[in-house]
Amino acid sequence: MQFDVPLHRRFIVMISFEEALHIVSTLPVRSVVETIPFENANGRILSENVFADMDMPPFDKSAVDGFACRSEDVATPLEIIETVAAGQMPTKTVVQGTCIRIMTGAPVPNGANRILMVEDCELSKNTIVYKGKSKAINICFLGEDVRKGAQMLDAGTFIEPQHIAVLAEMGKVNPSVFKQISVGVMSTGDELVEPHQVPKSSQIRNSNSWQLMAQIRKAGGLPRYYGIVSDSFDQTVVTLWKATNENDLVFLSGGVSAGEFDFVPKAMQKLGFDILFDSIAVQPGRPTTLAQNGHKFIFGLPGNPVSSFVQFHLLGQILLKRMTGGVPKQIVISGITGKAITRRKADRKSFYPVYIDEAGKVNTVEYNGSAHINSLSNAVGFISMEIGEFEIAEGSRIDVRLF
Repeated sequence: MQFDVPLHRRFIVMISFEEALHIVSTLPVRSVVETIPFENANGRILSENVFADMDMPPFDKSAVDGFACRSEDVATPLEIIETVAAGQMPTKTVVQGTCIRIMTGAPVPNGANRILMVEDCELSKNTIVYKGKSKAINICFLGEDVRKGAQMLDAGTFIEPQHIAVLAEMGKVNPSVFKQISVGVMSTGDELVEPHQVPKSSQIRNSNSWQLMAQIRKAGGLPRYYGIVSDSFDQTVVTLWKATNENDLVFLSGGVSAGEFDFVPKAMQKLGFDILFDSIAVQPGRPTTLAQNGHKFIFGLPGNPVSSFVQFHLLGQILLKRMTGGVPKQIVISGITGKAITRRKADRKSFYPVYIDEAGKVNTVEYNGSAHINSLSNAVGFISMEIGEFEIAEGSRIDVRLF
């Protein structure tokens, strides 16, 4: 194969995190729509709004097991004239001095405007006497939950089990969803071996690729693994060429810094990709790189696993979700810091993994730097410190970005 694009490394001025976020949030992307059985839709993204095809409940129904009666007759003994189970229609009408035994979910009989809970009634042969004090009517009225035509789910919804229930309830058995995309994954570095291998001296196991593939699945993509790429320009080009031909999005870790063996940016250019950014004023993850060629993208993440994890979560998954039709949302909660958080340099925006202690306070995990992947095991999310900020005082209110 021949790659005739001129090879020159284009250095781009370091941009802010907010600028990088704007780029991945606004890049033109394409997505494909398909129709699938609703029972297979968990983890997919709706491409259409879903509307109610009927009122819910579709009739006045009993909210409890009990006796349907007229509220004006509650103070007198009532004769039981019928028993109605859920799924059955009453055949008789409640009149003065009578009631109908009814089960939860059964239609309310004509003439009744109240349901007495069975535990509040004293039963003697075929007659009941109400002994309770509650004035609740215990009826779920037609359409009180949902009116026919109401919008139930929005296009862009990431379908979870509770949404499957809504699809089932509305009879939406073949929803329209965005097609999942395949995403290429690889790691670079002669020092890497696969997890099943025993590292020799100067080697480490490749954790980044498997971490990335799990993150991609969680974000709704279908990862395809292309292995470990050696520190060779030619092999980097060849493997990236294969991955970008077989996928619209590729994630790789390592090889994106400015070292002698960091060939990824040059390989991107060799394949005709334009580098959109290659340096972000963040810590960890400064050399995170994004390149584009038409509707295809390569995300180059740092080799350190915490950096890779953080930047996929903050930036990479946004592009992935947009390419699969989703509306990316960061889940942020507010908390109070348990201890002061300090740093010596403030020239970049910093992200720190945190946990919530038993008192509900936000604390940073024990964290020795971006290679300390074990630090994420007990973390629930990140906090950030802005450029120029050296300390977050104990007891400060702070936002936590959940994983």
